[in-house]
Amino acid sequence: MEVRRRAQAEAFTTLDGSTIRVLLDAQLGGASEQSLAEATVAAGARTRRHYHARTEEIYVVLDGSGRMQLDGDERVVGPDDAILIPPGAWHEIRADPGDELRFLCCCAPPYSDKDTFFE
Repeated sequence: MEVRRRAQAEAFTTLDGSTIRVLLDAQLGGASEQSLAEATVAAGARTRRHYHARTEEIYVVLDGSGRMQLDGDERVVGPDDAILIPPGAWHEIRADPGDELRFLCCCAPPYSDKDTFFE
C-alpha cells in the first residue's frame, strides 16, 4: 500500500505556470495508469493555454475561486467543483484577484511534459 502525505511532495512550477505537488505517479508511488497532483495558481494569475493530445484530466477545486476556460466555454469555478478536460481540449484556469486557487489534478494516462502543447 502506498500512502504519501502532501508534506512529502516537493512543490515546483510546471510548463503551464502553475505550482504542482505530485502526490502519486509512476515515479512516486507506482501508479502506472494515472497521476494525481495538487496544483496552485496564485491570486490573479492563470495557467498558459494548452492541451494534452492523449491525457484526460479531471480538476477538483479545493480552495479559492476562478474561471475555467475549455475550448471557448468559460465558467466560474470554486470549491467542490469537478471539471472534466478531454484529450485535445484547449484549456486554462485563472484564479480570481485576491484568491489563490488550489485544486487536485488527476491525469490518465499519467501527466507528461511531452503530451503538453502550447499555442
